[in-house]
Amino acid sequence: MLASIKSNEFKYESQKLAMNYFRVAIVLFGAQLLMGLIAAIQFLYPSFLFEVFDFNVARMVHINALVVWMLYAMIGSVYMLLPDETGIEAVGIKLGKLAFWVLTAAVAVVVLVYIFVQVGPGNEATIWLINEGREYIEAPRWADIGIVVVVLVFYYNVFATYTKGNRTGIMTVLVADLFALAGLYLCGMFFTDNISMDQYWWWWVIHLWVEATWEVFVGSLAAYGLIKILGAKREIVEMWLWIEVLMLFGSGILGLGHHYFWIGTPEYWWEIGALFSALEPVPLVAMFVHVLYDWGKEQGHAEAGQQGHAVNNTPAMAWIAINAFGNFLGAGIWGFFHTLPQVNIYTHGTQFTAAHGHLAFFGAYATILIGMMYLGVQGAYGIKKMTMTFKTKMAIGLIVFGVLGMTVSLTVAGYEQVLVERADLGGGWDAYFIAQELPWYLQAQGWRLTMGLVTFTGFLFLVADLLTIGKTEAAKEEEVQAAAA
Repeated sequence: MLASIKSNEFKYESQKLAMNYFRVAIVLFGAQLLMGLIAAIQFLYPSFLFEVFDFNVARMVHINALVVWMLYAMIGSVYMLLPDETGIEAVGIKLGKLAFWVLTAAVAVVVLVYIFVQVGPGNEATIWLINEGREYIEAPRWADIGIVVVVLVFYYNVFATYTKGNRTGIMTVLVADLFALAGLYLCGMFFTDNISMDQYWWWWVIHLWVEATWEVFVGSLAAYGLIKILGAKREIVEMWLWIEVLMLFGSGILGLGHHYFWIGTPEYWWEIGALFSALEPVPLVAMFVHVLYDWGKEQGHAEAGQQGHAVNNTPAMAWIAINAFGNFLGAGIWGFFHTLPQVNIYTHGTQFTAAHGHLAFFGAYATILIGMMYLGVQGAYGIKKMTMTFKTKMAIGLIVFGVLGMTVSLTVAGYEQVLVERADLGGGWDAYFIAQELPWYLQAQGWRLTMGLVTFTGFLFLVADLLTIGKTEAAKEEEVQAAAA
């Protein structure tokens, strides 16, 4: 994917490497959506592909492809912004290229193992070679170690470039955040005999890895994107970035508490976890609104004859705008209303969680990473100004509508589970199966599948747009220049 993009406009090798990461990311994004569709069909028709491609495998690949494509796009985004922020080529770029191919080969092997080798006893050999058996981070132990090595190489490239080049606020935050991002992954690489303690450390990866380090990372990308697209004042975006660091690392750690009730920790974690979980998306929205307000004032001055700054990449800007409010809605609102402990007693483990997960991952992460891909296309073709095409609008409209539709559908399914399975029937094993056969639940899952198909259609438009928009916009600029000449 993105294969038609010619990278000869980039003068830095690290930015060409970034496009390779984006290519793999978009392929894994498609695989994630396809696996999600298979799992959605199996919710309604459990016999679909039974003993050929079972639900547990489709779900596992769906979730792990999500995490890995985002990691690819994150690494690509850093390699793309690194020369712009530091003013120099990435240090150790040859090592970085080698790490890319090693990681891609490892991911390909792991996916094949997920799909074709999900058999074997639960012993030490299967942990090392097939599956560690820990939800969301099922990669076999050899792959875990490989991921850590690749990330350390990546971190060396970033840190060495940072110390040698310009040290902007964005880069300072990124360097600190990537260190925490790499370190927190280690919490999921060891086991304890006590299930509560094991789950405690597992949550540090599943929750804090995403809700602290990833959120700060997204803030850094948003700050960079707003400077590139709108000409935002660096002191404003970096001010909000530092506020985000303070709030996210504080609120992210304390926000873990909304999981702790379920593993036997004291009850005071209920209120602490619920309160601080809700604070995490606030700085990103504030940054975006502040920058947009200042930009609006600039445009008003421009009308009066003073210098203004036009949007130079409307597709990327649209995705960043969706990110600011999608993050607040998915991670904030949808996260908060079902993690209050007094509510979570009933909602924990229902489709409420899936509704929150779909909207939060899309709103907080997928949107900003897609925006960075459009910035990459702009840089690859050397385009001064990129505007929306019909494919861009269709991709945005269908993907956003599809994800919101899935979120609402899953919320309805969760509501039915809470009323019937938990409140009425007491949450027993029989109650679980009874609730899954009732009309509300089945209708909601049917709509989830329909909205998933809408999302996948939007993804096809997105891929087509990323493959063609560079050539289209470059041709437009050539025509304008020829007419002016």
